[in-house]
Amino acid sequence: MRAASAIAEIDLLDVLHALSDPTRMTIVRTLAAEPERACGTFPVDVAPSTLSHHFKVLRESGVVQQREEANRRLTALRAADLEERFPGLLGTVLAAYERTAEPENE
Repeated sequence: MRAASAIAEIDLLDVLHALSDPTRMTIVRTLAAEPERACGTFPVDVAPSTLSHHFKVLRESGVVQQREEANRRLTALRAADLEERFPGLLGTVLAAYERTAEPENE
């Protein structure tokens, strides 16, 4: 598994691209609420190969990091690294996504 990008190497456009997909945003929202989670336990309805692709995009952009533990791969949000590199970005994107994801008839 590739090592996590150094904070200075995290690219804004890569992060924005990674956050532009609803499935990846579900992963990020889940990780914002939980510090770490096993890969097969996210509330997404996609094939395992598609989920692997989404994790790859998130990992390579610097949004998440993954580690092996026994026979599981655990995923964590690099919130502190993203906050250091782009202050306020992750919180702003998550808040905006929450507003647009809310049902219209409330």
